[in-house]
Amino acid sequence: MKSQETEVILKRILVGVLSISILALPAFAQTTSEPKTKKPNIVYFLVDNTGWGSFGVYGGTVATPNIDKLASQGIRFNNYNVEAQCTPSRSAIMTGRHPVRSGTTSVPWPGQGKAGMAPWEYTIAKLLSDSGYATALYGKWHLGDTQGRLPNDQGFDEWWGIQNTWFEAGYTQWPLFKESGLPVPMIWEGKKGQQSKPVMPLDLKIRPIIDEKYIIPKTVEYIKKNAAADKPFFVYVGYSEMHEPPMPNPNFSLKSKARGGVFADLIAEMDYRVGQVMDAVKEAGVEDNTIFIFSSDNAGGGASPQIGGATNGPFRGDFFNTPFEGSMRVPAMIRWPGKVPSGVVTEEMFAAVDWMPTIAGMVGSSNLVPKDRPIDGIDASNFMFGKSKTTGREYYPFFGIDGQLMSIKWKIYKTIYRYAQSPVSIQQPFVTAQIPMIYDLSSDPHEDNNLMYTDLTLGWVYAQNFKWIDGYERSVKEYPNIKVGEDFKGYPKK
Repeated sequence: MKSQETEVILKRILVGVLSISILALPAFAQTTSEPKTKKPNIVYFLVDNTGWGSFGVYGGTVATPNIDKLASQGIRFNNYNVEAQCTPSRSAIMTGRHPVRSGTTSVPWPGQGKAGMAPWEYTIAKLLSDSGYATALYGKWHLGDTQGRLPNDQGFDEWWGIQNTWFEAGYTQWPLFKESGLPVPMIWEGKKGQQSKPVMPLDLKIRPIIDEKYIIPKTVEYIKKNAAADKPFFVYVGYSEMHEPPMPNPNFSLKSKARGGVFADLIAEMDYRVGQVMDAVKEAGVEDNTIFIFSSDNAGGGASPQIGGATNGPFRGDFFNTPFEGSMRVPAMIRWPGKVPSGVVTEEMFAAVDWMPTIAGMVGSSNLVPKDRPIDGIDASNFMFGKSKTTGREYYPFFGIDGQLMSIKWKIYKTIYRYAQSPVSIQQPFVTAQIPMIYDLSSDPHEDNNLMYTDLTLGWVYAQNFKWIDGYERSVKEYPNIKVGEDFKGYPKK
């Protein structure tokens, strides 16, 4: 046999042996070089009592270049809906459930007793923690002020901020406050597995600088720390403005280019702080893998008329003038470069309760959304990714602070069963209409023309509402709503 033929045969044998060896390797050895899907980071920037028309992209007159840029880089919602007050809106975001189910339909008042979410509730922070995320909250909580009902008990690894609301900053200015026997309002911090502790007083000295000196720097540091550690993170920013008492930062007071007074100063600073967090994400090198959500928890007006400014856009109603669109429709936007399409402005209906299942869908953790309780939120992740033309939400029910139904939006029609009178709605009782009022929001966004006063042929819309009402009532029989402050442990297993 010639030497060349021998060499060819030997090469063939060697190739065969190598092929057999490779095929015999265990599966993990064959796939170790394949890239793993990395979980996206999540920044949720939640502003307080800031209405639909506050920013440039929503027709506002104060320059908001950072917020406008954020909106242009993702999806901006024109029909994003929230709940009646701070506590119910934040409860909806956290749990994906209407607050009436969780006993969180209204803001708890001092001396009222235990309130907020029961520890049994499964929050978006718990879901993301169970998905391998580092989780943190900086700023306002407002979902419980007793040990066991604070952020570090509800899925957050750490938190720094206030238990309840910003107007507690003004309590100690009143001479008789000491005689009330209430403790001095404090700022708190805590870590998972430990009891939270107070760290400094919440007063009018810190009120105008708390975002600048604490909330934003802590958020920025958290982003940098986890990005450097290559750890997926969820940071929830409970920004302080525009909540009572509205107090401009000295660096922004009377300096807005709009020269609009307190309102303009607060919006200008808000935009600057959003820009700081956006820059932190970019500088940390994780911008392309970070979901950035920006929204408000409630509409403007009502309790803060002294700051000026028309904040609720073209809609009727404000914070207390419910359930008109100006009280429930607020700004919201989401960005994820390369995943969420940019430059989208949508009239699709979306709501606070939808964030929990939607975020779960976007990070691949839908399997963790609870199935042992009613979840009212809709997973709109396909819409966020540009894979669907609709969010999937056709109905939006609005409950009052008493836990009773006030209105139902179905597609373009809004049916109002009860409403607050104006002016000064906060001083007025709810009124029940003799015949529920129906408005066509597509042609009458200001809700001026009650079609059931001018044209009774629209009565068929009630049938659509009863479909939702019947389904809700059946679910309540099966899963009774949790009472305020109840130490709820769960529904009987089936």
